[in-house]
Amino acid sequence: MNVLITGATGFLGSHAADRLLQDGHNVRAIVRGSSNLQWLNGKEVETVEASLHDPESLSKALKGIDAVVHVAGVTASKTKEGFYYNNQLATRNLLEATKLHGENVERFVLISSQTAGGPSLDGKPVTEETPPHPITTYGKSKLAAEEESRQFREYFPVTILRLPAIYGPRDTAILSFFQTVNKRIKPLIGFQEKFINLAHVYDIAYGIELGLTKPEALNRTFYIGSEKQYGWRELSNLAAELIGKKGVFVPIPHMLVSGIAGISEFVSIFKKKPSVLNWEKRLDITQPQWICSIERAQKELGYVPKVGIKEGFEGTIEWYKEQKWI
Repeated sequence: MNVLITGATGFLGSHAADRLLQDGHNVRAIVRGSSNLQWLNGKEVETVEASLHDPESLSKALKGIDAVVHVAGVTASKTKEGFYYNNQLATRNLLEATKLHGENVERFVLISSQTAGGPSLDGKPVTEETPPHPITTYGKSKLAAEEESRQFREYFPVTILRLPAIYGPRDTAILSFFQTVNKRIKPLIGFQEKFINLAHVYDIAYGIELGLTKPEALNRTFYIGSEKQYGWRELSNLAAELIGKKGVFVPIPHMLVSGIAGISEFVSIFKKKPSVLNWEKRLDITQPQWICSIERAQKELGYVPKVGIKEGFEGTIEWYKEQKWI
């Protein structure tokens, strides 16, 4: 299968490309002139310079393509408009271009986020049947991208994959957690234990391939992630054990998180890049339960997470050390 991937130069997209190459697919990646190709160099990935905000440039990228995996998007923006521009509008542009130029496209896989569905409100894992209730602009923009994709189902099948927090080699988002534990500090947000689904990127790449190839995935939405929900105390203890530094728990009150977020957002006004921690992000990280059920993916796609948390943390920490990131 000839597969076009957006966001292939990033953490998740590069691992998705690796998985598809490993299983015999031909991979083409959309890149920008300024893209860092470090995770694609030396691999049999065809690159095409194009922009999701220049529909004309997408025609060449879509020529001869059988399926599209749309990973690209932004998780941080200085403005609310920036989230919708890069998540909703970019998705619409790609869908429109696929309709016009993707004569052979048999499948469009949209990589969405658990934030589009929202956190658990009752202590039970959210499912695909749970009414969406995103709490941030990022989550709302990802839900809007999902709604855009559903409008194109009459032209080609669409599969939506909602992903939880992800970790693994090449990741920079959860890197700060490991770096903090390496300094003998085990941070906790608030005084109440918080739980999340946390998936290794290898399992997510495997889930993406199932969404791309399984007929049961056509025009369906799935949560793809870990089977188990983890508490941050458990994760911090495991990371400290594997790094080899005991450390102490340091609870950070929600009010302090809000203060830091406010300052961080203000400071980012004077910086080129937006702050990862901002006023809205504090809502995400102070939620008690970011938990979801992967039962539908297990039953309909045969999805089975294969990387255990200890094995995954061990390999990730080893990779970080090799890169001298910790």
